[in-house]
Amino acid sequence: MLFFLNLVGIFTVIGIVFLLSPNKKNVKWKSIGILLAAELVITWFMLDTKIGTSIINYIASFFTWLISCANDGISFAFPSIMANDTVDFFFSALMPIIFIITFFDILSYFGIMGWIINKVGWVISKISGLPKLESFFSIQMMFLGNTEALAVIRQQLVVLKENRMLTFGIMSMSSISGSIIGAYLTMVPPQYVFAAIPLNCFNALLLASMLNPQEVSREDDIVYLPPKSERKDFFSTISNSMLVGMKMVIVILAMVIGYVALTSCLNGILGFFVDGLTIQKIFSIIFSPFAFLLGLNKDDAMYVAQLMGIKISTNEFVAMMDLKKHIKDLPPHTIAAATTFLTSFANFSTVGMIYGTFNSILGEDKSSIIGKNVWKLLVSGMAVSLLSAMLVGLFIW
Repeated sequence: MLFFLNLVGIFTVIGIVFLLSPNKKNVKWKSIGILLAAELVITWFMLDTKIGTSIINYIASFFTWLISCANDGISFAFPSIMANDTVDFFFSALMPIIFIITFFDILSYFGIMGWIINKVGWVISKISGLPKLESFFSIQMMFLGNTEALAVIRQQLVVLKENRMLTFGIMSMSSISGSIIGAYLTMVPPQYVFAAIPLNCFNALLLASMLNPQEVSREDDIVYLPPKSERKDFFSTISNSMLVGMKMVIVILAMVIGYVALTSCLNGILGFFVDGLTIQKIFSIIFSPFAFLLGLNKDDAMYVAQLMGIKISTNEFVAMMDLKKHIKDLPPHTIAAATTFLTSFANFSTVGMIYGTFNSILGEDKSSIIGKNVWKLLVSGMAVSLLSAMLVGLFIW
């Protein structure tokens, strides 16, 4: 019964997004079918085969090694803190971001990351039949983050038609940055984090092509690659990366502290009027229908619905910290669905980041397309997370 609910959930999410599409006639169902089939094969390969499981374990081991390298640097600066049996979230999850973002920027500097992104994006475009730039962008934002990926294609964004620009805003809601993966791995199971990455990539393409279907001519179907002349020298690059990483740590820390405190404040106010009422309980009711469609029992569905609300109203870090506390008491299917759902940047603050990036690149007039379609960005972000979680849930019970 729960498996059937999970299966129905996939078609329900796609159906809702289709009903919200303003241009239903141009939806390319063949491309959507191909992407869904590819996702099922990828999910099965990663979670149900020895080779796929081994690959994920190797990737997880690589990121564990990166975190250990980062910890060596942190231990040098804070030896007494890192020597403790229990290390605070700031040092265990956030501080490693400084090194990991530097590592990925080094790969980008030597063209390794760009080569991988370009080739995989080309393959996705060929498989799905969707435009090259959108396929390229879907891969890029999964490793570089949404604002960084938008900056890389800024020259091409300037000449795009307004409606097509919206597609990149919609897709940006489902991004994940490679520099953040290490932080996720300190809180939730790695196999579901790595399963979510390609699924979010495919689903961002799939749902954006439904919410904002576009016809792209062959002349317009090109990918902009920044010239070597824009590249700084190596030491300037890595030094800047470290500073960017530190800024990212401070921003995330501020958001976590602020949103946790704000949630506590709201719960106190709600409890004053209605005894026992909390923002988590309100969100659990709002999102419970979708949580049930993940194939969860009643108690788990209400808990995961709370996590959904926490993620969209604050961020995935706050939700993952809560999941980490309860993970030992949850069945495998619930852990798989919840972890996959949380692995993306889909929340209200991300909308602001996307609008700000568009504004800085394109100016206020052109960036207004984002402000007018905030609901599409939020629907896409939630739908991508749900669809990825439902696909993973089919294979874990």
